[in-house]
Order: sequence, then C-alpha cells, then structure tokens
Amino acid sequence: MKRHASRNLVVSSEEERLILVDSNDQETGTSSKSQCHDGAGILHRAFSLFVFNRAGELLIHQRHPAKRLWPGFWSNSCCSHPRAGEAVETAIHRRLEQELGLSADLQYIYKFEYTAPFGDVGTEHELCWVYAGTTSAEPRVNTTEIANWRWIAPDALDEELAAAPQRFTPWFKLEWQALRGAHRKQLEAIVCA
Repeated sequence: MKRHASRNLVVSSEEERLILVDSNDQETGTSSKSQCHDGAGILHRAFSLFVFNRAGELLIHQRHPAKRLWPGFWSNSCCSHPRAGEAVETAIHRRLEQELGLSADLQYIYKFEYTAPFGDVGTEHELCWVYAGTTSAEPRVNTTEIANWRWIAPDALDEELAAAPQRFTPWFKLEWQALRGAHRKQLEAIVCA
C-alpha cells in the first residue's frame, strides 16, 4: 500500500535530535535542532535531494514563511536532517514522502561541509549528503513545510540564479554549482537514464 503525505502534517520540530559530526562525518553526539542552528551553529549531518521529472526539469520549492532559517527562499527539491539513530538512506526517503508525497530512486552524488549564517537568527553548519533522482509523479506538497513549488529546466535555473541569487538558499547555490560542474557527468547519467 502506497502512503501519501498529508497536506498539512507537522513533520519536524525544533526539539528533534540531530546527529552531530566532525569534518570527517564521524558521529560525535546528538543535539536538538534548535541548538544546532543557534549562534554560529554546531556541525551536524544533513542531506539535500535533487528530484527531476522525465523532461529533465528539476523540482524546486519555496520554503514556508514560518521556517526559522531562510523563510520564503527557493531551494532544491527537499533538504533536511537524519534524526538521531536514523541512517541517511532511511531519512531521505522518509522526508521526500513527508514533504512532497513522492518516492524516487535516489543516488548518492557527494557530500560537503558548509557554514551559512542567517543574520542574527541562526546558522546552518552542515555536513551535507547530496542525492539526485527522477520521478514520474507530481508532488503533493506538505503545506506546513512548503509555500510553493515548480519544475524548472536546468538552463532556466542557471539564468535565475545569475539574475537573482538572493532569492535562493546558500546550500542550494553551492550544490547546484557543484552538480553543474565537478559532478555534471554523474548527474547527467541519473537524469538521462
């Protein structure tokens, strides 16, 4: 039986426990999501998903205005954190279904560390695993997480990022640059399969 995301289900909280890591992605403990994002941030494990349709368009979403960090900004298909004790492979499929009502064959591409402060509100300091995959379905978005969404062709996204980079999350810009550069052949093999 296929499960579908509720359109308004609360699927995360500031108190959920995230996985702390060092720069080699070795686990060092856990902390609340809130504490991970306070001040200068605490390095924690995260993931970013890039889901394409059969036409080769990327699904991007606009973050809900109630998000603590980067509310209303456009970002990649889905981005979140594995919870304490949860494998990344489990978390990526859980979150894709919870946020977008989708399933996809996701393939690992690379991981990287970044730090991005959001004024005085908090900071993302993540060791982020990046995955890509395809789907033939249309999303059914969780409206507690996502304000808006759309499919966009890669070249059109490049143009938007160049014209208005301030509309997009910092991790998305870093990841898209890497996917269009150093990891381009790997991405093309997934999207064109």
